[in-house]
Amino acid sequence: MRDDNFCNSNCPFTRAIGTIGNKWKPIILNVIKDRTVRFGQLDAIIPIITRKVLTEQLKELEEDGIINRVAYKELPPRVEYSLTEKGLAFLPILEQIKEWNLKFEIISIPNEGACI
Repeated sequence: MRDDNFCNSNCPFTRAIGTIGNKWKPIILNVIKDRTVRFGQLDAIIPIITRKVLTEQLKELEEDGIINRVAYKELPPRVEYSLTEKGLAFLPILEQIKEWNLKFEIISIPNEGACI
């Protein structure tokens, strides 16, 4: 759920955190990256998020101009997501966050497959 106190702040950093600062949005953006992904794929790749929360987060990301949502009028319904220019511009920041964490990570966790 979006925190309007953050999104309406006078501080650009606080507004940015309000836009992408919850735990799910960066993970969703990291999964989509520079490709087009269907809702079912996102749901399968990020199994620890509920479909309700995934839907809410995708809606907020779309409202903030970070992702594109394309709904096809067919049965069964098909919805695809991709990053906008604004979303693609955030990818290098995500990479820096990952590098920062790897540099200072104390606990060694064995690689058990793909990282969501």
